[in-house]
Amino acid sequence: MRYLFFFLILSLSPLINVYGQMDGKTIPKTLRELQQQFIELKFGMFIHFNMGTYMDNDWADPNAPLDLFNPSKLDCAQWARVAKSAKMRYGCLTTKHHNGFCLWNTKTTEYKSVNAPLGRDVVREYVDAFRKEGLKVLLYYSVLDMHHQLRPGLITKEDIEMVKTQLTELFTDYGEITAIIIDGWDAPWSRISYEDIPFNEIYSLIKRLQPNCLVMDLNAAKYPADMLFYTDIKSYEQNAGQHISKETNRLPALSCLPINASWFWKSTFPESPVKDCRYILDENVDPMNRIGCNFILNVAPNRDGLIDDNVMKILAEIGRIWNDIAVEVPMLNDYDKPIIYPNLAKHRPCFSSWSDDMWIMDFANDDDFQTAWCSNPSVEHPWYIVDFEKATSFNAIVISDLRHTFQDYALYYEKDGEWLPIPIIPNDKAIKVHRFERVYGNKVKIEINKGEVSPSIMEIGVYNEIDPLNLN
Repeated sequence: MRYLFFFLILSLSPLINVYGQMDGKTIPKTLRELQQQFIELKFGMFIHFNMGTYMDNDWADPNAPLDLFNPSKLDCAQWARVAKSAKMRYGCLTTKHHNGFCLWNTKTTEYKSVNAPLGRDVVREYVDAFRKEGLKVLLYYSVLDMHHQLRPGLITKEDIEMVKTQLTELFTDYGEITAIIIDGWDAPWSRISYEDIPFNEIYSLIKRLQPNCLVMDLNAAKYPADMLFYTDIKSYEQNAGQHISKETNRLPALSCLPINASWFWKSTFPESPVKDCRYILDENVDPMNRIGCNFILNVAPNRDGLIDDNVMKILAEIGRIWNDIAVEVPMLNDYDKPIIYPNLAKHRPCFSSWSDDMWIMDFANDDDFQTAWCSNPSVEHPWYIVDFEKATSFNAIVISDLRHTFQDYALYYEKDGEWLPIPIIPNDKAIKVHRFERVYGNKVKIEINKGEVSPSIMEIGVYNEIDPLNLN
């Protein structure tokens, strides 16, 4: 039997390539496997390089002329060598930032690097260079696109198709992509919601094209740290005040920070101080790795398309002193799979038992985790109802009780005028996730037995989930 097993392995091995493919088809891994592999990468290079490089501003003019983008000495191989010198294990390039300029030969627009004086596909050169050094490849992509007017209130079906086409190009023409970092989506400053550009459609598209690609949205400013909302990896942007808890984190995570003062190259950078080697390692890489958080350090190439000498010096020093195997990355704890579908309860009519005016029921489904419905202390059996106003199918309810105010509760749905129980096991978590067999009803109700404090709900989410590839 032992010899038969080895024979089978040897027989199959020629069919399986380094990209995890058999007979040309990707072998899907579970989401948990992909998340574990990602945090084990530990440390990578973020590369902000786009029109902003030429403007001394992170927010580039969306109508900047094409001839501005002319990195005459562009050398992605240098970027990869510098990353390798720091013992980084991957890179991530800004394929398109908020100004809409594309670094690849997309068919969707003329506003791209191949039409600039450079005349080259930067994404192609980047992926080839990093893979040659044995490094993984990640991409960054902004859904906010000021050049093409993909902004709140103006997004059309054609705009959504452009996003899908651009992502299809990136996931079809450039080999295996380990993860994509998406920006400008459901952020207070972009105001593009997950309904404006449907998150579940984009997520499912990426997973169909590359099942083993992780999808990350930079949304930690809005969503609590206890749950993966609209992302496979909990992502923190330190420059925006988003800091992971080194004491309580239990989710697969990413934290990012620029080595300079900001993301895109500025004319002052060659002479300005950069972050200290010990700070990068002792305050970021090592402690974050210990809690299951990958750290990505932004390095901004200059207007020639090269990394500055002062940055190269620090990264080489990191590579010399960092013991990249000394810190053991933990096995991921138990946590719920991501929410990727629209919240059916968002902004729907809602009703509740008595609450004070400053804590009324509308605060529990206003898409804001900083507000809450709170029951009046005199109510012994508080209740809360969401009315869909029509028969609706759903199979998941998520209650955000960030103050840990209750644990004795029951869920119901209304069908044909009758309240029917939803079979769940109550829990005392801050984010109470309940998935169940799909039901069909007009309303959802939570009934709570009051404990020592008055119960409150920051947000209630109701979802009709369909796993795109059974990745969990």
